[in-house]
Amino acid sequence: MTAESSPGQGAPQEDGWAFRPRRPAAGPRPYREQRQPEPVVPWDAPPAAEPYGGSSGTRWDSTMPLRFPEPRAGGHEAIPGADRRTRPHTGHGEPADESHGRPSAATTAGGRTAPRLPEPDAARPNAPAAGGGRRAAKPRRTGRIMLTLAVVAAAAGTAAVMLKQQDAAAVASRSLTQAWQTPAPAADDALVGSWLTDKLLVRASSRGGLRAYDLTDGRRVWSAAPAADDKHGSVPCAMSPTLGAQGIGTVAFGTDSGTCTRLAGVEASTGKVLWSLPLTSAKHPTATTAATYVQGGVATVVSKNFLGGVDVRTGGRVWGYKARGHYCNAYDWGADGVVLVADFCLDRKTRFTFSALDGKTGKVIWRKAESAHSDVTHILSGSPLVAAVHTARQDAVRVLGATGDGRRLAVGDDELTSGNTSDADHSARLYGNVLVTPASAAGNAVIDGFDTTTGAKLWTQRSAVLAVPASGAHDKVYAVTTTGAPQLVSIDPRTGRTVPVAVLPVGTGKWSFTAGTVYVTRDGGVLALNALGTNGGVRLYR
Repeated sequence: MTAESSPGQGAPQEDGWAFRPRRPAAGPRPYREQRQPEPVVPWDAPPAAEPYGGSSGTRWDSTMPLRFPEPRAGGHEAIPGADRRTRPHTGHGEPADESHGRPSAATTAGGRTAPRLPEPDAARPNAPAAGGGRRAAKPRRTGRIMLTLAVVAAAAGTAAVMLKQQDAAAVASRSLTQAWQTPAPAADDALVGSWLTDKLLVRASSRGGLRAYDLTDGRRVWSAAPAADDKHGSVPCAMSPTLGAQGIGTVAFGTDSGTCTRLAGVEASTGKVLWSLPLTSAKHPTATTAATYVQGGVATVVSKNFLGGVDVRTGGRVWGYKARGHYCNAYDWGADGVVLVADFCLDRKTRFTFSALDGKTGKVIWRKAESAHSDVTHILSGSPLVAAVHTARQDAVRVLGATGDGRRLAVGDDELTSGNTSDADHSARLYGNVLVTPASAAGNAVIDGFDTTTGAKLWTQRSAVLAVPASGAHDKVYAVTTTGAPQLVSIDPRTGRTVPVAVLPVGTGKWSFTAGTVYVTRDGGVLALNALGTNGGVRLYR
C-alpha cells in the first residue's frame, strides 16, 4: 500500500477518546459460515478507490483508523469476521473439556441428585445357617428383594427431590402485599437502567427520562437531564449499573435511546447533574450507542466512537484508549472494572489481538495474539473476568485468567445472559467462587450456578428469575418464582437449594418479573421494574 493511496499514512494516531468509526452496517452471516478463519488481505493489496466513509461524506483523517473496502466477489475481506455481530450460542453443542467442565451430580433431576440410601439389612443375602441342613436363600429371590427395595429407595429419593423443589410454596409463611405502583409513562417506554439506594429508586427509561422515587410511598422526588439544545437530546440511552464514589453514577443521553450524544455524572440522592461531556466531535459527528460503568472514583464510557475513563466527581479525563498502530479497527465491550478490546491493525506484524484493560486506569491487564476476530456477547463478571467469547472456531464462556486464557464453563445447551431478558438488567453475580447467572434453556428462562474454579455447572433453577440484592447484601442469592403463586426465595449458591422467604400476591403474574429488573430491598421487600411500558411500570411489595 503506497502513501499516495493512504492519506495521512505515518501520522501518529490520536491518544484520546476517539479511536474508531462506527461498526459496519452489514448484517450477520449464518453462524456455521463463521467456523473457519478467513484469509487476511495482503499488505500490498490495491486500495479502494472510494474515500473513507464512502458516500456518507465523512472524510478520513490521521486520527481515524483505516476503513477497509467491502469484500469483492471472489476476493477477501480486510478484517475477517470484524463485521460479525452474530450472537454466540455460548456453548451450544460444545463438548466439555477432558479434565473439567462436566456438570456435577447436582445437574441431574432438576439440578439435584437424590442421596444414596444405605442398603437395608433385609436386602442383604442370608448367610448359610450353621448345621440343621437348612439351605441359604436363593440368589434370584434375594436379587428380587434388593431390586424392589432399590426401586422404593429411588422413588423415595425422587419424591424428596420433588418435595425439595416445591417446599418453598409449601412452607412460605410470610406474605407480601403491594405497597405502591407507578405506571409506565407510555406504552412504548423502554427501561434503560436503574439504581437502588436506601431511600430511593432511580429509574431511567426512553419515555420517562431520569426520575427518582421515594421507596416509602412511590412519590417522585426528582427528575434530571443535562442542558439540552437542538443538537443534544435529553433521552437516557445508557446508565451505569452501579453507583460510585459519593453516590454518583453516570448516565448517557441522546436524541433517542439508541444514540448517545452526552455523558453526565449524576448525584443519586439529589438528581444534580455534576458535569457532562460530549460523545460526538467534529471528527466523529455521528452519535452511536454506548455503555457506561463506574468503578470507585472512575467512570468508563464504552461506545462505537469513544473509549476512556473520567473522574466520576468532575468529569475530568483519567485515561483514553490508544491503538497499537496507525491503521487499526477496534471493538470494545465493558463491565464493572474491565474493558475488553478486539482489534485488527494493518501495520503490525500481529494483526489481531484480544485485550483486557483495567477500567480505572486503562492499563492493559493482558493482551494475546489471535488468528481472527473475536466477538464478545456478554461479560458476566469483571473480577474474576468471565465472558462469553465467540471466535471463528468456537463459542465458549470462559473464566479468563492473567494471560487471557482460562477455564471453560460447562454451559451445555444453555445460553447465558448477564440479565433477565433485558439489557437494562445486570443481575448476574459472583458469590465467592460461584457465578450465578440468568440463562435460557430450550427457550425458557432459568438460573444457573457455576463453580468458576472448576468450570462445573452446580445446579439449575427453573421457573424463576434472578433478583438483585440491596447494596451490600452479597451473601445471599434471591429469585422470584414464575409458576403458581409467585414468591420470593433464597438460593444457596453452592447447592442450589431454595428456601422460601415470602409469598407475593396471587394475580401479579409474570409481567413484573420475567422482563426487567427485580430488586430485594433492605427490609425484605420486592421491587419490580418492568422492561416495557406495555407490561407496567414499577411495583413495590412489602
